[in-house]
Amino acid sequence: MNLAGKRKKKSRKNIRHLTPGRLRVLQSRLLYWYKTQRRDLPWRRTREPYRIWVSEVMLQQTQTAKVLAYYDRFLARFPDVAALAKASQDEVLKAWEGLGYYARARNLHRAAKFVCENLKGRLPRDYDKLIKIPGIGPYTAAAVSSIAFNRDQAVVDSNVERVLCRWFLIKTPPKAAPTKKLLLELAQRVLPLGKARHWNQALMELGARLCTPRQPKCHICAVMRYCRAFLELDDPARLPVKRQRQETPHHQIAIGLIWNPDFPSKERKKYRGKLLIDQRRNDGLLGGLWEFPGGKIETGETPAQALRREIQEELGVNVEVGDYYMSVEHAYTHLRVTLQVYHCLYQNGEPQALGCQNWRWVEPAELTQLAFPNANRKIIDRLLNEVVEP
Repeated sequence: MNLAGKRKKKSRKNIRHLTPGRLRVLQSRLLYWYKTQRRDLPWRRTREPYRIWVSEVMLQQTQTAKVLAYYDRFLARFPDVAALAKASQDEVLKAWEGLGYYARARNLHRAAKFVCENLKGRLPRDYDKLIKIPGIGPYTAAAVSSIAFNRDQAVVDSNVERVLCRWFLIKTPPKAAPTKKLLLELAQRVLPLGKARHWNQALMELGARLCTPRQPKCHICAVMRYCRAFLELDDPARLPVKRQRQETPHHQIAIGLIWNPDFPSKERKKYRGKLLIDQRRNDGLLGGLWEFPGGKIETGETPAQALRREIQEELGVNVEVGDYYMSVEHAYTHLRVTLQVYHCLYQNGEPQALGCQNWRWVEPAELTQLAFPNANRKIIDRLLNEVVEP
């Protein structure tokens, strides 16, 4: 038997406790619960594919409450796919600033350009066509095809993973490749044909509100009697099984506020004029965002030594490292950083995009017009409170 056959056999075994009759009751109960108890969210008031697409991209790896603060504002700035396609990457990233996971914004922008240039500005209805658009991945293609067009395509996000692991007593980590394939197959098997739009959202709503990671509200769940974790475990929160976490690395980063004395101000302060900033490459962490130059302090280096080395490698210029300015603590998904920020004076060398994709000299007030990582934004906020423009 090939691997595909083994997976199908395994999925049939997992779903054995749900006879066709019980499955129909489960589907009916969950859909009724969703119809009567769902949250009133702006992307649920529309069937416009573009707006649903934007919402699904934003909701990946981001809490609903945070997305609500960005969704309407983003659509006001880019009301349709044509407006998004015409915008520059800097404009898109600025509108996305603070929402995190910036590859989502770059991919959304990339896909919008493709749709306008190759598909007459219209999103396809089917998963197989959506997945061929550069910048649209499997999850987004499934979400758009099912929610916008009601195609019978299962959608599996972290909330759905959790629900399915509990319904079917899956005791392997959901992020493991074999388990991911199994969960997608199970999701497709329980999908009521012709009702994908509401069913997929109902599953996600259940996971977000009742079938939560800790302290699931099983006592008020409309489908608890069809959940093996509820029926067979003393604590359903034991599922999904979590992978063993590795210790999060903590890096010390030296950051330079590089002032150019060739752009003097009328103020008598030492560090004034224009600042040198650079833009991160698109293919890395925080790709496309602007930042103050700098980098990791290697073993045996002082912050000043690290700054001089990193700025030379990044931009090909020499600086005089001056006064310490501030420290910023920040945590990403996979690492923590402490930014040690220093004023620097530009000495010589023509700036070049050696370890970045772009650079520019800017007035402090111009910093608010560009998209920066949150950690850099903390530096900017303090800087603008202290620097008075001449």
